[in-house]
Amino acid sequence: MDMNMPVNVPVDDPNADTEWNDILRRHKIIPEKPPSPTPLIEEALTQARQLAHENRLEGKDLEELDELEDDEDEAFLDSYRQKRMQEMKVLEQKSVYGRVFPVQKVEYSWEVTEESSKAWVCVLLTSSSGMNVESQRLVEVWRELAATWGEVKFCQMRADLCIEGYPDRNTPTVLIYSAGEIRRQIVTLKELGGDRTNVGDVEAVLVGLGAIKHGDTRLAKKERDLDGNGEGKAGGSIRQSERRKKVDDEDGESDWE
Repeated sequence: MDMNMPVNVPVDDPNADTEWNDILRRHKIIPEKPPSPTPLIEEALTQARQLAHENRLEGKDLEELDELEDDEDEAFLDSYRQKRMQEMKVLEQKSVYGRVFPVQKVEYSWEVTEESSKAWVCVLLTSSSGMNVESQRLVEVWRELAATWGEVKFCQMRADLCIEGYPDRNTPTVLIYSAGEIRRQIVTLKELGGDRTNVGDVEAVLVGLGAIKHGDTRLAKKERDLDGNGEGKAGGSIRQSERRKKVDDEDGESDWE
């Protein structure tokens, strides 16, 4: 027999737990069997369940925390109350706007561009008559947004008074500023929800830009406060808006200063 001829070693399943495979592995004829992923998967699931349990009170306001007094450890609840109170204190300090600001053209530079170095500024340009359906819809949305997100400045003015000859067909137009520059522009509401555009549609854009923090407790509370139809005063939640239309978060380009 030629000793240099290769020997064909029978291998049925190299990953099988058989005595023959153990012999082959010891002689390094087949590689070691890879570890089973099951323990790692089980560990990950355990950690996920533990994290979900530890964070079960995230997003709940003070009233909702009080309702859990019979179900949760008092010291544990109190730590979350202190956290919420601190968050509310910080939010109160940041909420310096809280309403829609009408803006004139001569004020635009300091009321919008310069102010955007301190906070996000959202400008709504309405139709010249203020009567087209989409402008009317967004005026309502703007009021609700301004009342909820007091750390963001919401401004409003007629488009033709801001830009001479600006066509009504391009209204409403939304300009979102930060650090002195336009970060996003929306011309009409076609890319949102048309004349059904709601608060959640605009909030989704602001979350995508970073003007609103993802996971903010005010977003969570609005989700829970929706009525049976899934809509509030000026529309539904971010989740519903995202289901209806994927929001394009890429910065718009503009030559407006």
